[in-house]
Amino acid sequence: MAAEDTLSGARRIFWTGYSIVYWLFVAVSSILLFPVALLIWLVTAAIDPRKRLLHLFTCLWASIYTWINPVWPVRIDGRLEDERATVFVANHLSLVDILVLFRSFAHFKWVSKIEVFRLPFVGWNMRLNDYIPIDRGNRKSVVEMLRLCERTLQRGSSVMMFPEGTRSADGRLRPFKPGAFDLALRTRSPIQPILIEGSSKALPKHGIVLRGRHPIRVRVLPVIEPDAFAGHDPESLADAVRQQMAEALGQDVSAPAESGPRHLSGGDQTRTREPTL
Repeated sequence: MAAEDTLSGARRIFWTGYSIVYWLFVAVSSILLFPVALLIWLVTAAIDPRKRLLHLFTCLWASIYTWINPVWPVRIDGRLEDERATVFVANHLSLVDILVLFRSFAHFKWVSKIEVFRLPFVGWNMRLNDYIPIDRGNRKSVVEMLRLCERTLQRGSSVMMFPEGTRSADGRLRPFKPGAFDLALRTRSPIQPILIEGSSKALPKHGIVLRGRHPIRVRVLPVIEPDAFAGHDPESLADAVRQQMAEALGQDVSAPAESGPRHLSGGDQTRTREPTL
């Protein structure tokens, strides 16, 4: 028992030290990389209104933090829609989710809580990218977020949202908020669900100490075309997409009360299959 306690204590010390070095690297590199982002913004502002080049640089910046970290091997199965403005919806387990979704290098605008925009360097870069803030619990902020998302889609850029609204504490899908689905219905934009697995073990909610080696997998599900969710209201569409994602994750979520059709059909990137839920 004493030997096990000593080994456990040594592991805690190691991972605490590893985490300190890792987060120091994140902080220092952010200070060094923000001026590059600012320069790109200044040079391309007039010729790249959608900030595609700046977003690509931001994808590179964020990807560095999983590329250089051997305890977070990332695997991405599938490809995000990058030819049409799409509403991307992903489950949310950990802070790491943001880093791994940048590994797609697809063009989109993040919807993120306003507190992140207040962070030095990282938050400043988010503002340069025209990512979209939301003050959770503030109805006026939610209305403004939806307005900005609608304008973003109309201008040809996709949006990336976590419809659960916050990170899941146990890995199970939380109920979805209807905002992303109201947006898709009003703009007749396709929806693409994204599944993230393993990130909660890599860096649990409310934790900053890395927990050992944990592979992270991203699965990009087929696009759901607007015609497939005709007849839905935002709540029933949110329930239907959540059910599809839960089934893909092997989770049993209780069926909500129906307020519209529960079945959708979607196509993959080549439009060759139509999975239903």
